[in-house]
Amino acid sequence: MLYGMAFIRIQDVGKSFETAAGKFFALRDVCLSIEGGEFVAIVGKSGSGKSTLLNLVAGIDRPTQGTVDVGTTAVHRLTENQLAAWRGKNVGVVFQFFQLMPTLTAIENVMLPMDFRGVWPPRERLDRARRLLADVALGDQAAKLPAELSGGEQQRVAIARALANDPPLIVADEPTGNLDSRTADAVFALFTDLVRHGKTIVFVTHDRDLASRASRLITLSDGRIVDDTGGAGRVPVGAGPPAAVPVPSAAAAARVDDGGGPP
Repeated sequence: MLYGMAFIRIQDVGKSFETAAGKFFALRDVCLSIEGGEFVAIVGKSGSGKSTLLNLVAGIDRPTQGTVDVGTTAVHRLTENQLAAWRGKNVGVVFQFFQLMPTLTAIENVMLPMDFRGVWPPRERLDRARRLLADVALGDQAAKLPAELSGGEQQRVAIARALANDPPLIVADEPTGNLDSRTADAVFALFTDLVRHGKTIVFVTHDRDLASRASRLITLSDGRIVDDTGGAGRVPVGAGPPAAVPVPSAAAAARVDDGGGPP
């Protein structure tokens, strides 16, 4: 990761969809540059284009016009197979509703991206999954199914899964939207710790309080960026290289409120 240099570059991007009522423009003439190690919140009303922009950054969708570059990759030019391979190695995704496989245990869910992409040798995957769960304070929950975990615990498993292949970029769509305020604060603390360890995080939220704590706040309206400012406090990221295993501290993870039981 190169600090102080553009890691994500979006140039003149538009995204439209054909509907029964005609063409709908989800994004219009969006230009955006995000440096490595930034912690970026995207806010705006429903339908403003937040999730569409996040999907373009993550390579989940492609623009109708314009260019999307992440690192040295022109993401907009990749084929579907190339996109899938690129995402598996470079992007970790965290969802509002966790999206864990219900028939797999916590540790099996964390191992799944490693099995799909083969980034880690088979003999190393189990130990890595154990370390990731331990680093989000869930080492003792590895054998449990998602239904046996609370909402906060499931989201922490999802964060560990997003880190499975050690991607430089984490994107999150309403990652705290299904959590109570205390648990949301703890999950946000995990994200802050990840940024301190060198990750770039871009997340969508309706929670203005959480958004204001990011290092940068981008506001969308009708598919356009209407404001782009620093948050209330910038996350202190060191100038040197990130730690060898860029995962959140167990102390931060342990602050998650898991007393409410499964959602």
